[in-house]
Amino acid sequence: MKPVAGVAGRWRRLGAEVALLTLLGLLMGALGPYGTAQVPSARRYFYWIVCIVGGGAIGIVIDDFIGVRAPGLWRRVGLTSLAMTPLVSLFVLYVNLGMLGQPPVVRNYLELLWQVWVISALVMALRALTWRKPKPIIQTRVVTAPPLPEAEAVFRRRLSAKRRSAALIAIEAEDHYLRVHTDAGDELITARFAEALQELAGAHGYQTHRSWWVAAGAIETVRWRRGSGEARLTGGVVAPVSRTHAPALRLAGWI
Repeated sequence: MKPVAGVAGRWRRLGAEVALLTLLGLLMGALGPYGTAQVPSARRYFYWIVCIVGGGAIGIVIDDFIGVRAPGLWRRVGLTSLAMTPLVSLFVLYVNLGMLGQPPVVRNYLELLWQVWVISALVMALRALTWRKPKPIIQTRVVTAPPLPEAEAVFRRRLSAKRRSAALIAIEAEDHYLRVHTDAGDELITARFAEALQELAGAHGYQTHRSWWVAAGAIETVRWRRGSGEARLTGGVVAPVSRTHAPALRLAGWI
């Protein structure tokens, strides 16, 4: 819970803190615990807002000076709630005098300690969870060594001499033909898609759709949304990505 940089950020944080504490005060007013259910509604809600916002302010100050020293979120909550309880109990003692007419005697103060600690722990826990930063997501991508030249050799023999040594980008099935995308241009050959997949089984690539195979080294970006996607490849080629074949790309870190 590091402070937000800048004056504007600090004011926004303060406004959010007050809003959170006020909502918790309204909730306590609705529940009416510790005998406050008998207090008239307007006074009861106001009483709990004053107690929660005032006590929460004390807790925030203590948390910034003491709680930050505790390792871990729950140890911090425990340390802060224990440290703030005596002061908040004293604050509530005099709120009770002004709003409920209860005398500020030692007996009342001692009774408040347990009640205040329970509520303080709850308030500080909710505050900590609200401001806790999510754990960073570390994205990884599987790096696979390039295939040996012979992995594509059988399939390359289907291509013309001009493109036989070109870099494969993708293969697209068109009826009984295959459109082979390379960095030397496209070429239409007569072959079944299943045969091409079998011949490229040892090559580094992915079947992305029932009629598309793409070379792993040709992938630039993959976009996925609402159950379908597309892979943008070298040379401006765009290959569809179906739900059936997406897991392989997801495993490799592209999705």
